[in-house]
Amino acid sequence: MRPRFEFDQAIAVVTGAASGIGAALAESLVARGCHLALCDVNEEGLNALAERISRPDRRLTVSRVDVSDKDQILRFREEVISAHRGCDLLINNAGVALGGTFDRVSEDDFDWLLSINLFGVIRMTRAFLPSLRASEAGHLVNISSIFGVIAPAGQTAYSASKFGVRGFSDALRHELKDTALGVTTVHPGGVNTKIAISARLPADATQDEVAAARRMSEKSLVMPPPRAAEIILRGVERRAPRVLVGKDAHIIALIERFLPAHYWSIISNRLRDEDQTLTRAGEQASAKATHKEAAE
Repeated sequence: MRPRFEFDQAIAVVTGAASGIGAALAESLVARGCHLALCDVNEEGLNALAERISRPDRRLTVSRVDVSDKDQILRFREEVISAHRGCDLLINNAGVALGGTFDRVSEDDFDWLLSINLFGVIRMTRAFLPSLRASEAGHLVNISSIFGVIAPAGQTAYSASKFGVRGFSDALRHELKDTALGVTTVHPGGVNTKIAISARLPADATQDEVAAARRMSEKSLVMPPPRAAEIILRGVERRAPRVLVGKDAHIIALIERFLPAHYWSIISNRLRDEDQTLTRAGEQASAKATHKEAAE
């Protein structure tokens, strides 16, 4: 049995660290005593985060890295080794979203998502695996999604990537079972990040479809990132093989477990009812506002 992960003085690498769960993880890790190597494509966000969490007793480096680019990953690894001499904890958090049914999503967009969400995780893991194995008690964390447990309609690309992360992580954990290196797969539910807002949609998406997607995001993405980060890091501390983040994730995983072939009909019916309720509420609010303006 592996000992609990010790954060104090550990060297942690976090991808997608400029915002959302990644930024919250960085804040929580430095508070736990970690030295940090952070990367993202958003340099401005990274620099703002670094200013906010920088401490004189902790090494902190930031790098602009596109995890879909193999050469950038290799350069980042050399930067980390040069500045920090190694890596004890790697958290593959960077990810993007792409909505739309398979026949409407372009091949280029599908490939773009896989290059970040799946191959970015695989390449980062390959680059840092020697350092993690050289650590006395290294640990790898790969952020999947609840859509790596269920596969909703309209999420062929995203679910393919997140199921891929899950399968890759589980197989790697089994390969490393006799070593000191642990692997945790994380399945967040509805966390309030920018990933849904910045998601790509099919070129022919209508305004109604865009509005419906935003309504559903506002309804379902509610957990604050700092809360999600705490759940994840508590799982890392006990070296849990799998972490479900949020009550919704636990409920959905339970439904999938007992109804693996029929879960989507149950979940989609509930989502449809919620969307209709939100639509009616919006229409009522609009009507009230119009009536008030006319009265004035």
